Amino acid sequence: MIFGRKDKSDTTSTTAPEPGSVEDQILRAPKALLHDHLDGGLRPQTIVEIADEVGYGALPATDAESLGTWFRESADSGSLERYLETFDHTLAVMQTADGLRRVAKECVLDLAADGVVYAESRYAPEQHLQAGLALEDVVEAVNEGFRQGEKEAAAAGTPIRVTALLTAMRHAAKSTEIAELAVRYRDQGVAGFDIAGAEAGFPPTRHLDAFEYLRRENAHFTIHAGEAFGLPSIWEAIQWCGADRLGHGVRIVDDILVNDRPFAADPAKALAADREDIYLGLLAAYVRDTRIPLEMCPSSNVQTGAAESVALHPITLLKRLRFRVTVNTDNRLMSGTSMSREMGLLVDEAGWTMDDLRWVTINAMKSAFIPFDERLAIIDGVVKPGYDALLQAPTA
Repeated sequence: MIFGRKDKSDTTSTTAPEPGSVEDQILRAPKALLHDHLDGGLRPQTIVEIADEVGYGALPATDAESLGTWFRESADSGSLERYLETFDHTLAVMQTADGLRRVAKECVLDLAADGVVYAESRYAPEQHLQAGLALEDVVEAVNEGFRQGEKEAAAAGTPIRVTALLTAMRHAAKSTEIAELAVRYRDQGVAGFDIAGAEAGFPPTRHLDAFEYLRRENAHFTIHAGEAFGLPSIWEAIQWCGADRLGHGVRIVDDILVNDRPFAADPAKALAADREDIYLGLLAAYVRDTRIPLEMCPSSNVQTGAAESVALHPITLLKRLRFRVTVNTDNRLMSGTSMSREMGLLVDEAGWTMDDLRWVTINAMKSAFIPFDERLAIIDGVVKPGYDALLQAPTA
């Protein structure tokens, strides 16, 4: 395997790859990240230290290495209860302005050290009010942390731009309020809106008022859809709610037949099938034809059962069919991952090439919630030259 899981308390630490190796190329490649949860990417050491500062005594371990292991094992356990418990602990240390600023700054620094040049980090302001902060306090603290992180990353020679997506929880009733907050702060580092949480029982149309408001305000939004739930969730997100992008969207493969059989019937055979043996249903064809971006998270999708393995992940078939797929991390702490690791797994286990990684990186930048000219500047000024230099360099 090219990239193993992170086992250190500092998620940026890794053994330096051999210069010129594929691993080295991936690490140095410019990356764009659209789907990354702020509360799913903390450094274990930071959790330990903030917990001590705020008097939070419920951590399952009090040394960073053991805590990091606990997070990964809980996420891998197959128990939804244990998986959700991981967020109880990260959210517990993100209830003060100082804590939020630190977590946001470190998020930027960790991503920049991994070669990410553009990122959208999402979080739910409503989950950070337990210590008396107002919604506006939360947004402003996170924005301050992002700006400080950008400044320090630039000084370290790893420039990055990070914007925020404000998330509303599907099971709650604050979506319109959070949508209004996103619009209010869109000129101050907030790029868009999202809904997250359990899909089953909480369809996107439950928050239709929020989405209609965002459309009236010409605001961008993505919707978690097609991860734990299937095609109805994707259809509602697109056709009723008007989502610009789909968070995960992996279950769109349910609308694709390979030799008259569903992809899930035999993923290995489906991935090897001839193009003429692959049939797209109406929804899958619509998603592809209208270039709706899919924010796919290979390791996380395997953990949640949305994919059997990275080798058999539908992203490879969807890439081949030229859907607008993007590669993302989702929850770096819980998955013990990074963008370099996700890309490395796709190369190592699914046969991807550096050209494939270049293509999905450009896909991500084309789909970013920032103005067109700013997207183009990063594509033409950073991503393409960065990959051109890597692809022209001799490999080990």
